[in-house]
This record gives sequence, C-alpha cells and structure tokens, in this order.
Amino acid sequence: MIPELRALAARWTAAVPVLGIVLLALTWGRDLSGVVVALVTAVLAGAVLAAVHHAEVIAHRVGEPFGSLVLAVAVTIIEVALIVTLMADGGDKSSTLARDTVFAAVMITCNGILGLCLLTGALRHRVAVFNSEGTGAALATVATLATLSLVLPTFTTSKPGPEFSTAQLTFAALSSIVLYGLFVATQTVRHRDYFLPVTKEGEVVDADDHAEGPSARTALISLGLLALALIGVVGLAKGVSPTIESGVESAGLPHAVVGVIIALLVLLPETIAAVRAARRDRVQTSLNLALGSAMASIGLTIPAVAIASVWLSGPLVLGLSSTHMVLLVLTVLVGTLTVVPGRATPLQGGVHLVLFAAYLELAVNP
Repeated sequence: MIPELRALAARWTAAVPVLGIVLLALTWGRDLSGVVVALVTAVLAGAVLAAVHHAEVIAHRVGEPFGSLVLAVAVTIIEVALIVTLMADGGDKSSTLARDTVFAAVMITCNGILGLCLLTGALRHRVAVFNSEGTGAALATVATLATLSLVLPTFTTSKPGPEFSTAQLTFAALSSIVLYGLFVATQTVRHRDYFLPVTKEGEVVDADDHAEGPSARTALISLGLLALALIGVVGLAKGVSPTIESGVESAGLPHAVVGVIIALLVLLPETIAAVRAARRDRVQTSLNLALGSAMASIGLTIPAVAIASVWLSGPLVLGLSSTHMVLLVLTVLVGTLTVVPGRATPLQGGVHLVLFAAYLELAVNP
C-alpha cells in the first residue's frame, strides 16, 4: 500500500507544477472572475505543497544543513518575486509592502514557526534539543539584519520619513548580502556541525535515519519541477493579488495585512517542513528552516527592492513603527533566552506563539 501511495504522491507533485504553468499562461494579464480566482487559488496551494515536496527531495539528496538552505532560499525567491511584482503595480499604496512583508516573515519564522516546532518537539519528546552555537549565530544574524534594514530607517535624518537615502539603502543592501553570505559559508563549510541535529546527550547526528536518499536523476527532476512550481506560485499569486487587496480593503483592515497574507502564503512550505522535522526529533533542522528563512527574507529581499527602486515609482518605506519595534526587541530578547540553554520545554514554545498571536492582533487592530 505504501509504494502505491508514494507513486500517487509523485504523480501529483509532478502534475501540479505543470498545471500551474498552463493556468498561468491562460490567465496572465486578464481580469479574473470569482470562479477562476477560486481555481487559481486551489492550484496555487497545490503548487506550494508540490514545491515543499520537491525541495525536500533535493534536501534529502544533499543532506543537512544544505537541505534547509535549499528550501529557505526557494521560499524567499517566491517572496521577493511577489513583493517586486506587487510593488510594480501598486504605486504609492505599495510603498510599505516590502517592509510589511519582511517584518511579517520575521515574526512568522522567529515566533510562529519556531514556537510551533519547539512546542511540537517538546510535547512529543519531552524536551526539544538543539545546538545553541549554530542557533545563536543564526538569531544574532537575523537581529542584526532586521535592525540595520527595518529599525534604522525610522531614525535616520538624511531623508524625511522612515526612508533610507540612496547611499543608506545601498549600504543596507550590501550589508545584507555580506552577512547572509558569511552565514551561509559558516553553516555549510566552516562550522557545519553547529547546524546538525543533536541527541539529548549532546551528540551530533550526521546522518538521516530514514530511507536511502534519492538518485541524482531524481534530484535533478525535482529541481526542475521545483523551478516550475515557484514560477507558478509567483505568477498565480500575482493574478489573485487584486482580489486579496480588495478583500482586505472591503473588510476595513489596514493595508499592512496584505503583507501578512503574502508572508503566510509563501512560508507555508517552510512551516510544514519544519513541523515534520520537529516531530522526528530533528528540532535543529526546524530551527535552521525557521531562522534561515527569516535571514534569507531580509538578506535577499532588501537588496532586491533596492535594485527595483531604481525603476519603481513612489517611495520605499522600510522603517518600522514604534509598536513593531517593541515586538522585534521582545522577540530577540525572548529568542536569546530560548536559544542559550540548547533545550526547550513546551513553555518556551508557548511564549513564542503568544508573541506571534500578539503580532497578528496588532496587525488587524493597530
């Protein structure tokens, strides 16, 4: 029965990315009716899940921590493409979209995904165990990137409003690329063992205890299907984005909620993969996915929007409000206290989830 289910899953995850591309070609640049929007949304969700599957196949082939890096970068490519395409069409009302989406990604990953994985791992295995050296380095990088890109614009004076001047934006973009590159080199080359799962006794687990990894041919096929799935997600999401924005406006919600919805959508693959890893007592892999996505979201999005700002009209607002800065500081502080011991109980997971709930509440009712 299990081989038949696997074969069915393989056919499904191969068909959906192709279907997404076909549907994208049929709907590109057209006004969509309610029925078509529902169909596009369903295929988009399927493409997201297919992307998760193919990213995990590639991850299983290359091993940890490379696997977490593949999925984090793939998800961030979706996010960056969505932000840039929506900003290109949105004018002045999209001036805060990059800030809102990136901050939403940080809150979702550092509180939502991280808290859910700690809670899942601790409830299932009594204590969630991870490597404090690698996780601490990741959290420090996320905190630095967030401060340089999202906090400082609120206090700079070279340009009125919470915006960077051209020179400041260039510095922030270059700093983001350098820090992200240094982290990737640390994670994959120099201190790879800091980012591998550990046992309760502190021993590094350098091998997956699951089935034998896929062949190189299978991994290459999954790489191609992953690319198709990502293109489909980006294009289809752009097609339904007017519906999302009009729905937010009709509900009387702040425009920042659009950024939250986009971040929730593109981080769905990451959430599924991270919770699966936590259930297998691979909490370090979960944290690699969560913090790696937060880091990639800032480290790749800020340079992308900095380049896009050359031809995009309207301002680029990156500075956070005082309320969001409080949430960011509290997230970093609580995250530090969570990471230092190298193990967590359900309490730590619950604390992070409460912070995430507070962020959602303030996004809807600022």
